Amino acid sequence: LPRKWNVCVVGSHDLYEHPHINDLAYMPAEKSGKFGYNLLVGGFFSATACEEAISMDAWVPEEHVIHACDAILTTFRDFGARSGRQKCRMMWLIKDMGLENFRDEVAKRMPGGKLETEGTDLVDSTHKRRDYHGVHKQKQEGLNYVGVNVPAGRIQAKDMFEMATLADAYGTGEVRLTVEQNYIIPNVPDDKVDALLQEPLLTTGEGFASAFKPNPGRLVKDLVSCTGNQFCGLALIETKATGKALAEALEATMDLTRDVRMHWTGCPNTCGQVQVADIGFLGCQVKNPETGKGNVDGVKIFLGGNIGHEAELGTEVDKVACMSLLAYTQDLLIKKFGAKKKRTALMTDEDRAAVSRWENFPFNSGGGLEVFPAGENGKYVVK
Repeated sequence: LPRKWNVCVVGSHDLYEHPHINDLAYMPAEKSGKFGYNLLVGGFFSATACEEAISMDAWVPEEHVIHACDAILTTFRDFGARSGRQKCRMMWLIKDMGLENFRDEVAKRMPGGKLETEGTDLVDSTHKRRDYHGVHKQKQEGLNYVGVNVPAGRIQAKDMFEMATLADAYGTGEVRLTVEQNYIIPNVPDDKVDALLQEPLLTTGEGFASAFKPNPGRLVKDLVSCTGNQFCGLALIETKATGKALAEALEATMDLTRDVRMHWTGCPNTCGQVQVADIGFLGCQVKNPETGKGNVDGVKIFLGGNIGHEAELGTEVDKVACMSLLAYTQDLLIKKFGAKKKRTALMTDEDRAAVSRWENFPFNSGGGLEVFPAGENGKYVVK
């Protein structure tokens, strides 16, 4: 293939799979009384452009799902550009060929050499996306699924082994991973739920890198982050520890009336998908706000992103030094998301500790392991 290629199959009205940012998305649909899928194509993120997937005006019955995937993949393989890294995504090919010509080429490669036009969409566009955190009843009587938060998506080996152990002990040995970097344990019987919720990994986190809480705060809940410069050579800033520290400091100092999705990415390749966040933070270098001289770690701020049935890509609105983000984001939450500043007298010891972690955070340290220990989640060493 010319370059990477993402595919998803939508399984519910919630659109947890984020079909609008995949190269190929299968959307449940019906035609002539038969179940199948409408096809969306071309969604992608890159350093130079980001676009939502578009309708291919095509429907395939479920027995031709693999055939359709093969036909689209081989069309991309045979005609996709290879000369420039930034134009090696499938949407560029669709634009170069024209959607109709692209569709015709795919149709030639299908069984019978044709593609049906779109069917009737089975996904309810008025459906409100459900929160999968916490305990939820399954359609199977007596069973539940339990969603737990992985702060900033950082999983250590010990955490992963423990999740497998919990899935064996309380469920059927199955664990689901979400696109927001969290865990779901399905098939937990009613009489085992309370014991699962008392496990150290889901409560205090004692003995692990951090607690994987079923009911996290409104900001930590949907926090997404790329690897950052601790392990990635392309990242311009540290992301996971910074994002976690900021989210916790904001939850400690603000009263929030709604969830706010915050995404962090360390470079313009936007692996952290900042364009679909309520607030996106894209790593960059900015002038030192304290001295006005030299560059320090900063972020480009993106606003207006959305997922689900009202999917939309956000736009860049500002550039801010990481060290200045607490006050800046507090103001943003007040103006854009209906938050209020928490009264100091109402802050708990845990709140004050979160603010202290932010105030002492090692900004501009390069993200090295000597500052951010590899076996931890958000902890740092100040020298």
